[in-house]
Order: sequence, then C-alpha cells, then structure tokens
Amino acid sequence: MERWSPSTKAEVRLLKAEAREADVRSLGLLVLVGAIAAGRAALRANRHRSLEVKPQNPAAGPAPLAIAGLHGAASLLALSVFADSAIEHSRGRYKNPGMYAPVLIAGLVVGVNAKAMFGTAGSTGTRDRLHATAVALGVAGAGFHAWNVLRRPGGISWHNLFYAAPVGAPAALALAGLVGAAADHVRVARPNAPATLVGLPAGRMMAGLIATGLAGTVAEVGLLHFRGAFNSPYMWLPVTLPPVASALLARAAVRPIGAPLAATKLWLGLTAAVGIAGAVFHARGISRMMGGWRNWSQNVTDGPPLPAPPSFSALALAGLAALALIERGRV
Repeated sequence: MERWSPSTKAEVRLLKAEAREADVRSLGLLVLVGAIAAGRAALRANRHRSLEVKPQNPAAGPAPLAIAGLHGAASLLALSVFADSAIEHSRGRYKNPGMYAPVLIAGLVVGVNAKAMFGTAGSTGTRDRLHATAVALGVAGAGFHAWNVLRRPGGISWHNLFYAAPVGAPAALALAGLVGAAADHVRVARPNAPATLVGLPAGRMMAGLIATGLAGTVAEVGLLHFRGAFNSPYMWLPVTLPPVASALLARAAVRPIGAPLAATKLWLGLTAAVGIAGAVFHARGISRMMGGWRNWSQNVTDGPPLPAPPSFSALALAGLAALALIERGRV
C-alpha cells in the first residue's frame, strides 16, 4: 500500500484549496453576469416605459411623506453599501469577479430611489427588478462572506470574525432592496385602503423589519468595535442607543393603534444622529493615521470604514416612515 509523505499530502490539500477557489471565482463571475444582465434589463425597461409614467399627485397617494422617507432610506442605505463595498472590495483587489456586483447594483438602487423620493420616478417595474436583484445579491453575498470565514484555518473563531469578510455586511443591500420595494408597494395602494405588505399591515411590517435590521447592524458594529477594544468612549454609542430604538420599534409593531410613539421617535432621532456622528468620528480616525488625509488612498482603505455609520441614519429614517404609516391609521 502506497503511503504519501507529509509534503505530498500538503500539496494535495493545496491543490484542493485552489480548485475550491477557482469554483468560487467561477460562481462569482456568474453572479456578476447576472447582476449586469438584471441592471441592463431594468434600465432598458425604464427607457421604454418612461413616457408612460405620469407624475404622481402627492395628495392622491397614501402617506406621501412616509413613501418619500422609505425611498430616501433605501437610497441612503444603498449609498452606504455602494461606498463601503467599493472600498472594502478594492482592499481585496476584486479577486472574485462577484465583488463588482454589489457596487453596480447598489449604485443603481441609489439612483432610482433618489428619483422616486423627489417624485421624478420612472417605471415602477424598473425599481421592482433592481430591488429583487438587490435582495438576491445580498443573500448571495452573505453566502460568499460566510464561506470566506469558514475556509480560513480555525473556521469560526474570533480572529476570523474580526478580520475575514464581514458576514452581516451584505444583508444591508438586501435590506435596501426590501425597503425600496416596500415603498413602491405602499405607493400603489388605494388612497382609502389599508396599505399592506404580504397581507400584513405595512407600517407594522416595516417597523418589525427595521427593528431587525437595526439589531443586526448593532451586532456587526459591536463585533468591530470590540476588535478595536472600545478604545474611545464614543465607540459605545452605536451599541447602546440604537438597540433601544430597535426594541421600541419592535414594540410599536405590535402595540394597539393609537398608542403613543413619541419615545420611539426620539430614540430613532438619536440613532440617526449616531450615524452622522459616527461618520465624523471615523473621518477623525482616518486623519489621525500616518499621513492623515494626505495619504487618503491607503488610510481610507485601512482606517475605520467611513461609509458604514450612515446606515444607522438610513434605518432610523425608514423606522420613522414606518411610524408615519402606523400613525395615519392606514395599518
């Protein structure tokens, strides 16, 4: 019976690992091709239907401010994903072709929801396609990031959770797609009919969804700030204030109609402020690195993630829009 030497076994393991890497890159290429195809189809549909779309009369639609808030939240959240994934994937040198996909789709989601927020929306079908693509891509991205953690020596460990691809980050793109899709669904509801999502009250559904999104964002931030040993007392803010907002939103999702929501609004406002302040603190952290902003090309990549904190502001805006739907008694 032939016995393999340790060096031969190591070579076999290396070849298997390289084969798995090639398979994942091929899968990433398929994801990128699918994202490009979905983006082109959506834009082509928008050009063909742009003449059919009439400006909406805000007074005729359900909760116009809430709809604008949901579109704005989806746009801001997608903008955070766009910038963050562009920076982080550039650090990975886009080794997997699929790394380009979230940058492409997030950028398109930013554009279509920004237009919809200001009432210059094109085809709803265009946004439907992009939102569905964003959700699918967010799920696929979570799979890729989970594989990145598991493939490393030690598998699920603190070191790998700290320094491998962040498992929860792609969920933000899926959440942006869900929020944008919810805005469009509520937009087409009849003026005097209850707005619903998957058969449930729209405001309560969105409150529950955003509460979950806030909780997941807090977990991701807590992990990274724990990696930084909470060396600044301000690093505790995003893991103490937003959890309260998340709990209050979850409570609002099940409270009786007419129950006061002032405290929930207050904590959502504080959460939005945390997002803005976080971007300022991260910019300060970059400026304190060697070379500061003069060496921006390296420090923006290696320093604290500048585009990440505004995701709190985006989720807070979506939460306030959900409360507006609840308060209007349409849910």
